[in-house]
Amino acid sequence: MRTGPHVVSDVMTRAVVAVGVDTPFKDVVRLMERWRIGALPVLGGEGRVIGVVSEADLLPKEEFRDGVPDRYAQRQRLSDLAKADALTAGDLMSSPPVTVHGATTLAEAARIMARRGVKWLPVVDAEGRIEGVVGRSDLLKVFLRDDEDLTEEVRHEVVDRLFPLPADHIRVEVHDGVVTLAGWVDGAGLIPVAERLARAVEGIVDVRCRLNGAIGAR
Repeated sequence: MRTGPHVVSDVMTRAVVAVGVDTPFKDVVRLMERWRIGALPVLGGEGRVIGVVSEADLLPKEEFRDGVPDRYAQRQRLSDLAKADALTAGDLMSSPPVTVHGATTLAEAARIMARRGVKWLPVVDAEGRIEGVVGRSDLLKVFLRDDEDLTEEVRHEVVDRLFPLPADHIRVEVHDGVVTLAGWVDGAGLIPVAERLARAVEGIVDVRCRLNGAIGAR
């Protein structure tokens, strides 16, 4: 049984479609279309990720096809106007790229995606070389863990750690990712802790806490 939080390397896609700085604009579009992806890492020397090209980086060429906006809009969108004239991935890319390491927890990767407004992240090693990519759908893979695995982790990481052995009087059941904790415990004060720790187990959808304990006892 796995202990500790899941990390990016557990769920990332290792087969990466990437481009170099000199990749022509149309080849970038073709790759996105062929592989049904919305962004590509841009690699420099030794496979280091130096930028990212997304669909949003490609759109200015179409948006400004009929001409440039007024002067005020130009000042507000200098970067987009430059991308409208881009010919290569190096001209298009956003740099420096937002990346994560394989050891980054899934929770932290999710926070980075939300904070930076991105749908996926390149995964790099300590030298910045590409190792894979991780997307929003990858982070949701923990919810595919089977109920038996989740039951074992909640039993081991929550019940056995919080309450003295034997803890056979505490029942742990998981159905469709929803865990039920039932039975009696030595201290009512630990019940909220047990509920919080169970909820933190990756793959748990909800917690139904039906534990009872004597107030004042440990």
